[in-house]
Amino acid sequence: MGAVSAARMETFLVVARLSSIRRAATQLHITEAAVSAAVAHIEKQLGAKLVAKSGRGIALTEAGRIYAEYCRSILGLMKEAHAAVQQAETGRLRIGVVATAGEYVLLRPLAAFRNRYPDIELSLSVHPRDVLFLELQHHETDLVIAGRPPRNTGLVIRARRPSHLIVVGAADQDPLRTTWLLRGRGSGTRDATLTLLDQLEISPPTLTLGSHGAVLAAAREGLGVTLIHSDAVSQDLESGVLRILPVTGTPMDRPWHAITTRTPTPTTRLFLTHILDPGEVGADAFHPA
Repeated sequence: MGAVSAARMETFLVVARLSSIRRAATQLHITEAAVSAAVAHIEKQLGAKLVAKSGRGIALTEAGRIYAEYCRSILGLMKEAHAAVQQAETGRLRIGVVATAGEYVLLRPLAAFRNRYPDIELSLSVHPRDVLFLELQHHETDLVIAGRPPRNTGLVIRARRPSHLIVVGAADQDPLRTTWLLRGRGSGTRDATLTLLDQLEISPPTLTLGSHGAVLAAAREGLGVTLIHSDAVSQDLESGVLRILPVTGTPMDRPWHAITTRTPTPTTRLFLTHILDPGEVGADAFHPA
């Protein structure tokens, strides 16, 4: 069995993501025949059928889904290997964050890091935590700032920053009866909210909004109450637009975590050193795990 090139793996992953040879060809700026040939070559090398027709497009077979997961990890490791041998101060750093951490926890330390190391290539992506942890497992991201990762994933918590989940809303709202504002699926705060409602043994109306910003805006307009990180509402509490509502089981201790794989790159380790240094990031500093 011959080796499958990284280029063919990348082509296969685009096909898998788009469920279409035609759309994959358009995105990759190559012909449909070239995309089909790449997939056929991999299938021949593996001796397995990876895609099957599904309606007007295609779908992955079970073998295709398994192979796609391996491709993500292999390609991620190849890029990580390249970054691992670069000088830390001139390397690349890919950070993934949940929305709240991206807006209220990471920006100032990241700005200070960029000023300190201007030659490092930085990228920042914002996704639900489940997506972030999967990307980190596949070595597609170098470091994640989010809640605690699932167990048995091989991911390592390197640092923590204290934070609490509190219930906020308008002063006249009764959290046991009014609408609760929820984030979309995959959100750790959504899961914590649903667990809290179960513990309170209540079934209030709920309103799911797609993003952290939408939930916060809805709370400011009096559309309901929400469980939220204290970092995100300090100004609203100070101005009186929102207030903390007393709810049994809150506040919840939910620190932010800086998470990597078992083999962080030199640039990733440099960033961890940076966010652990109060002299550089002040009150935004993390603490060693």
